[in-house]
Amino acid sequence: MQNKTLLVAFGGASPEHEVSVLTAHQAIAALNSGSDYQIKPLYITKNGRWVTGEALLDLKNFEDLKKLEQQSLPCRFAQNKYGATVLQEDKKGILSRQSETPVFAVLCAFHGSGGENGAFQGVCEMYNLPCTGSGVLGSAIGMDKVAAKSICRGHDIPVVDSVDFLEQEWVDDEPVITAKIEKLDYPVIVKPVHLGSSIGVEIVKNRDELIQAVETAFRYDRHILVEKVISPLMEINCSVLGSAENLRASVCERPLGKEEILSFKDKYMSDESMKGMAAADREIPADIPDELASSIQETSKKIFRLLSCSGLVRLDFLVNSDTRQFYFNEINTIPGSFSFYLWKESGIDFDELIPELIDLALKEHQQRNRRIQSYETNLLSKKAVKGIKVLKGNK
Repeated sequence: MQNKTLLVAFGGASPEHEVSVLTAHQAIAALNSGSDYQIKPLYITKNGRWVTGEALLDLKNFEDLKKLEQQSLPCRFAQNKYGATVLQEDKKGILSRQSETPVFAVLCAFHGSGGENGAFQGVCEMYNLPCTGSGVLGSAIGMDKVAAKSICRGHDIPVVDSVDFLEQEWVDDEPVITAKIEKLDYPVIVKPVHLGSSIGVEIVKNRDELIQAVETAFRYDRHILVEKVISPLMEINCSVLGSAENLRASVCERPLGKEEILSFKDKYMSDESMKGMAAADREIPADIPDELASSIQETSKKIFRLLSCSGLVRLDFLVNSDTRQFYFNEINTIPGSFSFYLWKESGIDFDELIPELIDLALKEHQQRNRRIQSYETNLLSKKAVKGIKVLKGNK
């Protein structure tokens, strides 16, 4: 394991940027406690710049992002003369040369758009790098609440009745959309489709509140989802770890917020906010009947497979406290704090969980590379090229 460089990738142009920083540093701390990997940070700034450097390993330095960026070194993926992927970084000074570090694997600690939505995973695939978590497809579907719920609905997994619409549709047909929403009956909950951490989420009880909440949500996303509120509500979460062929579910948890829906403040702005999601108030295992817990765990594993997930995810469910009917709410393909608090209660410590995620990424990568990557053909032979020239001449 010596000299194998593990990139911890985090940050990005996302409203959940700071949450990503916390998750990344929690993972780095766990890796430093017993891992033989050489840890190298890959930080994407809020304006999209890729940087690395030792300063990024100290969480205190993130109190001044502008200064931290100046201390850091611009970097990028590249291929060396042997075809291996390296992290190429600029050194300070006019006469300094670029350095190249071979990359063994990437631990993704992003939250939100740009890093959790499949875009960064696609870059890793293009450079043939193992990266943790779900791949391009699973990450993209997981980031889209409407797409994920549509797939679940098609496979008889209960989801809450809803209305979704784009910003231009709202501009063109606000009265029509409002009428559809009001058929759900107030109260309803307004959500940006491609965002997490409860950002832009609001419960509304009348038309004026609805219009204001929709306008606020459009500041974060062009696609909005409005759902009927479940009452009396109990939130239950469950994490799944593994691959489609071999997976397991954690114990269930019940988040305990100060309001009906767990807010960003509940999750990350407690007195112990540096602990990220681990600091939020919760009940683990959730005090619910064994039959309900088992049903949620089995449904979580089913959704994991349906949405082409891999690695580690957290699934959130809405439960009617009276009837015990539960509904799939959303999936987090890179959950805050990697949901280590759920796996700790399931028998896996954090310093064991992160290496397992890396091992899963390596196995997925090996399976993908075992497939045929190219198809030998004479399409570009002289005869074929001549045929293409003839087609051009016929235009």
